[in-house]
Amino acid sequence: MDLSVVVPTLNGREPLSDALDAVTRYAPDAEVVVVNGPSADGTSGMVCNRSDVSALVEISDRNLNVARNAGLAESSGEVVAFIGQEVTVEASWYDGIRDEIADGADVVTGPVHRMVRAGMTTETVETRTIAGRDVTYFSGENVAFTRDGIEAVDGFDENLETGGARDCAHRLAGQERSITWSPDVAVCRDETDEKGVERDWCTKYRSLSYRLVKNYGPRLTVFRRTFHDAIRDARTAGVEVASGETKPSLWAGCGKEVIKGIAGGTKDGFLGRFRDRSEARNPAGLSSRADRAVERYDWRNVEPEVE
Repeated sequence: MDLSVVVPTLNGREPLSDALDAVTRYAPDAEVVVVNGPSADGTSGMVCNRSDVSALVEISDRNLNVARNAGLAESSGEVVAFIGQEVTVEASWYDGIRDEIADGADVVTGPVHRMVRAGMTTETVETRTIAGRDVTYFSGENVAFTRDGIEAVDGFDENLETGGARDCAHRLAGQERSITWSPDVAVCRDETDEKGVERDWCTKYRSLSYRLVKNYGPRLTVFRRTFHDAIRDARTAGVEVASGETKPSLWAGCGKEVIKGIAGGTKDGFLGRFRDRSEARNPAGLSSRADRAVERYDWRNVEPEVE
């Protein structure tokens, strides 16, 4: 299997090193492309000092989907895998991808085992039917595509700050591309030292509204899904207010952010749907620009030094 592994990173020098070590251990023949956002922790120097990285792409954007597309453009494998900077692939990962691709899958994904203080949690396959379309979701931290499959949807939508992988799943389903879930295609993510982050409600609902309207148009099911999620989150926040964990003023402010996000995402979704009426449904995809990289380091054609 001709495999490229793309690893976007931003200020993640230490976990990135562990991620690269695991890829080298379990997929030693893979082409490894690291895409570095404007990091300030010495990531570039660490990557340049490694002999197992094929190419390093420096970008100025802090958008994860820009990084993914930059890595896709730089990669050369017939199969392109994307992993997160904080995950380590497991021993069965490479063979799991190879076997499913050989069986005809366009996309292969699997569980992210999350190490938390209480032990380990894991994911199961998540599917949903929207407007008659069966969608299988995947984590952007653990997914592999045939090149034909990822190019058919023109990569990831750079209009999204979050939710790019879920948007891609909708667009793949729209083309009836097969997404296969394999328990062997597993990665591990250590979250034992991570602290909770405050939710950006505007960004979340802008992303949700945008991808649903862009992919399905102004359907009742689309708006029902969006407002169902908003009501559910409002109830959860209401419980926190009642228990004294959250101030009522903060709850009201979150509500305003949700409404703002839904309005902005719906508008942008209509524009995105109008701008790309093809099956790709990707107005800001891989082919939309060629100026993502501000610097490239390519060691694929460099002869090794002989002592």
